[in-house]
Amino acid sequence: MKPPLVPDALVERAARRLKVLGHPVRLRLLNALRAHGELSVQELMDLTEQRQANASKHLGLLAREGIVRRRKEGINAFYSIADPSIAGIYLLISNRLNEKAAEPDAAP
Repeated sequence: MKPPLVPDALVERAARRLKVLGHPVRLRLLNALRAHGELSVQELMDLTEQRQANASKHLGLLAREGIVRRRKEGINAFYSIADPSIAGIYLLISNRLNEKAAEPDAAP
């Protein structure tokens, strides 16, 4: 018998984290942070083409979940990725999606 994907005691927390990671806007924000390192909200808005309210809402959720960290400097807020395991999760998913897309019978 194989071990569970997630221990029963962590199922709710894991599901919440996966739900947070599953939103396209949050993925775009995380892509920008991974590519550029620490960024201000304005820089993130510019890179992801999000409005301030929308970017801040998603960044707040990512921060509450411990996925990003927030640093204040005067009136500016700067964000960076706090959880290094996030890159591995997305890389596993994107690598598998690329493999599937390369299969001859893959749907467009």
